Amino acid sequence: SAIAELLRTGGVPDSVRTVNLAGEPLSTRMVQQLYNLGTIQKVYDLYGPSEDTTYSTFALRSPNGPATIGRPIANTQVYILDRHSQPMPIGVPGEVCISGDGLARGYLNRPELTTEKFVLNPFSDRSGARLYRTGDLARYLPDGKLEFLGRLDHQVKIRGYRIELGEIEAVMGRHPAVGESVVVARQDAPGEKRLVAYVVARPNTALKTNELRDFLKTKLPDYMMVSAFVLLDKLPLTPNGKVDRRALPAPDQNRPDLEKVYAAPRTTTEEALVEIWSEVLGLNKVGIHDNFFELGGHSLLVMQVLTRVREAFHVEVSFRRFFEAPAITELAAAIEDTLVREIRELSDEEAERLAGAGDSAWLANQRS
Repeated sequence: SAIAELLRTGGVPDSVRTVNLAGEPLSTRMVQQLYNLGTIQKVYDLYGPSEDTTYSTFALRSPNGPATIGRPIANTQVYILDRHSQPMPIGVPGEVCISGDGLARGYLNRPELTTEKFVLNPFSDRSGARLYRTGDLARYLPDGKLEFLGRLDHQVKIRGYRIELGEIEAVMGRHPAVGESVVVARQDAPGEKRLVAYVVARPNTALKTNELRDFLKTKLPDYMMVSAFVLLDKLPLTPNGKVDRRALPAPDQNRPDLEKVYAAPRTTTEEALVEIWSEVLGLNKVGIHDNFFELGGHSLLVMQVLTRVREAFHVEVSFRRFFEAPAITELAAAIEDTLVREIRELSDEEAERLAGAGDSAWLANQRS
């Protein structure tokens, strides 16, 4: 963007006291960079599509304040609606729909698109009043300000849940060490779509992915949890200054930054489980004390793990048991406890045959 280039080259004149920015989401990092110049006194975030000249909302941003687009300007109404044009409750995302004196008449020589985007305003007493459906996603906060959450076409469906990527980005932006972030849904393996967060830390801060994951757990439901984090020095941009999502790199297969120190497997059972987890999670290294869900696991991957456990050990481990103790040491103990219990239930004849074979794999095959 133009302001980013001016900041990079030191081109913001010392005489500038107020900066009005529009045309793209204004990150907290950018706001901080402007205030850090020492001469800037006010930074305004101006939001509005070309169809509602010139701006629709405004917000005076502070260096460490929330990233909102503020409130509607005079003679403008902003509604947050669902696909049936019903108002969404406070805090619930919906489409930004705008009405007011600045609204355009429509698109020149494009009557079908005009009819689709410019609709009658059911909330106005004025005859012929219209709404413009922006295709943007936002929600009203309890203080009456609007939080911009991206585009409707950035909604994704993962494991049956519809997710607004911008909502996750907005939550990450509240972490004190996060400067910028982008969340995408990637499908790096066939049939396995997952959420990946790309994060740029604020200057002079240490950002740890395990701390960011713990922060998100307190703010988001499980189905919106990010599976992998990628730390970047800066986000890739298109020529017009917007985030280039296609240029974001695929996450590597390294073990993520976890609070627990890596511990290698000690038994053949743990070795087999490490191999299963590594294949299911797409990681080249898994520790026996690592939490499955902190490695990026979720309920569908748990099903894959339990299926492979059944095939490898011929034992059943319940969903509940796994969720209560999602580490390899605990899963290995559950498997071995089951095997010991089954051995004790053998008849004398079967026990003699087992002793003669001296091979637990033989037992598993006989009992399959």
